[in-house]
Amino acid sequence: MSSETPERAKAVRQRSSISDAVWSLVAIVVALIFFFPLYWAISNSLRRPAETFTVAGLGIPFVDFTPTLENWRSQVMVPEAYAAFTNSTLISLMAVAIALALGLPAAYALARFKFFLIPNKDLTVWFLSQRILPPVATAVPFFIVFSFFDLLDSRIALTLVSATFILPFVVVIVRQTFYDLPIELEEAALVDGASHFTAFWRIAIPLAMPAIAASALIMFAFAWNEYLFAVILTVKDAATMPVHIAGGVDTRGVQFWFVAVRSLIAMIPPVLLALLAQRYIVRGLTLGAVKG
Repeated sequence: MSSETPERAKAVRQRSSISDAVWSLVAIVVALIFFFPLYWAISNSLRRPAETFTVAGLGIPFVDFTPTLENWRSQVMVPEAYAAFTNSTLISLMAVAIALALGLPAAYALARFKFFLIPNKDLTVWFLSQRILPPVATAVPFFIVFSFFDLLDSRIALTLVSATFILPFVVVIVRQTFYDLPIELEEAALVDGASHFTAFWRIAIPLAMPAIAASALIMFAFAWNEYLFAVILTVKDAATMPVHIAGGVDTRGVQFWFVAVRSLIAMIPPVLLALLAQRYIVRGLTLGAVKG
């Protein structure tokens, strides 16, 4: 019996090692599949226009073609690129600021107070329904309203629209965080003479900062990637990066080399923010997942 136990344990370890190797290989293959579009964009951005259609194989730089930065230089020098990048940055930041200013008090109220006319659960579901609502269903009303106020092709219009559609994120994510925070801390502050707003601003907000940072980054990404309303409500002055990327299509077809460069440029701000706020994202999205 004693001689069979080590052999059995060895067999179990071997099967476990084989299983780990297989799952690691699957994970690598899946990662390569998801990263291939990014690699293809980098490869296309380094080719000459004619090489976009003539290079065979995987398009490996220095192997299948000689890379060049001509596409990058030509796009960086385009004034429309600067304008689109600036518009996207300002619109996204302002939309996130408005959504946080309105969503944080709403999330706190839903977590701490009871509403008699409309149950809290129904209000939360209503906020969720704003994400389920197809944005195209509101395109015509938004166009008519902004046309009436002469706000078409303006940053204000896109900021208000983006803030409207990203607001549910902060309400739903941060509400659960406020709900999971110990209410005794706020009650102690109220006993000491603090108001509900002071307890919200001085206690609840700092404790919920990881979730707020995570929701802010998610909202920034959605506002940055907004294309439908950007193409409907803008013409030139307020055009954003998604509209600028779509401008790589002309009567001759898709200019893949320009689209690749513009797409990579558009990825820079969200990726940098994600890297800088990585630890807040992990803490914010897992806060409240385990209780007790």
